[in-house]
Amino acid sequence: MVFFHGGAYILLAPDVKIYDDVCRKFARELPAIVVSVDYRLAPEHRHPAQHDDGLDVLKFLDVEENRSKWLPENVNISRCFIAGDSAGGHIAHHVTQRACQFNFQQLQIIGLVAIQPFFGGEERTDSEIRLEGTPIVSMKLTDWIWNAYMPLDEPYNRDHPIINVSGPNGVDISKMDFPATMVVVVGFDELRDRHIKYYQWLKKSGKEAYLVDYPNMFHTFYTFPELPESDQLISEVKGFVHKVLDKL
Repeated sequence: MVFFHGGAYILLAPDVKIYDDVCRKFARELPAIVVSVDYRLAPEHRHPAQHDDGLDVLKFLDVEENRSKWLPENVNISRCFIAGDSAGGHIAHHVTQRACQFNFQQLQIIGLVAIQPFFGGEERTDSEIRLEGTPIVSMKLTDWIWNAYMPLDEPYNRDHPIINVSGPNGVDISKMDFPATMVVVVGFDELRDRHIKYYQWLKKSGKEAYLVDYPNMFHTFYTFPELPESDQLISEVKGFVHKVLDKL
C-alpha cells in the first residue's frame, strides 16, 4: 500500500503520530507493507509537485534494486493499492490516474482507497451550504487552500480538472485501466456531496467502485483511535483489499 497523508497539501508528514499510527494499523490488519509518501508541501511547492512526487515513488518502487534495498523480501509489487485521506485522497486519485498512463515493469495498481478526498467545484453543493460551520472543513478554508495549492502563473477556477475531477472539465477515464476504488464518505463533512458525485462518476465511467458511508462521522474521523468507527474503517479497507485480491 502506498499511502498519502492529509493536511490540506500544506501541513503534516508521514512521521506525524496520527498518520504513523494509521499506517501501522493498515500494516498489521490488512496485512500489508505500507509506504507512506513524504511529498512536498504547498505553498512553497505548488501543483503538480505533489503528484510528481507520488508518481516518482511508484517509479522508484518499480525498480527491483530499490525494492531489494528498502523493502522486505516478501513484498508483492504486482498487488499494489494506493490510499489517501482528504488532500492525500485527492493526490491518490491523480497519482493513480497518471500511473494508468505509465508503463511500469512490474508494479501494478489494483486498488484505490479514497478516504474523504479533497475535491472542489465552482457551484456550491447542498452539503457545503447545509454543513457550513461543521468541524475541519469550511468553504472559506477550502477556497484559501486551492489558492495556496494551485500554480501562481496559471489562471484557474474551481472547475479546473485537478480540483473538480468529476466536473465539466474532468479527464475521461472510461478507456483507462483505472483500478477498483473504495470511496469513504461521512455525514458531517461539507465535501460529502462531492465524494458521492466522485463515486457516481467512477461508476458512470464503467469502473468498479464501492461507497462506504459513516453518517454520524466528520472529516478525518478515522485519525481519532478512540472512535469505534476508526477501527471499523480499517476493517472496511481490509474487506475491500481482499475482495479485489479474490478476483485476481
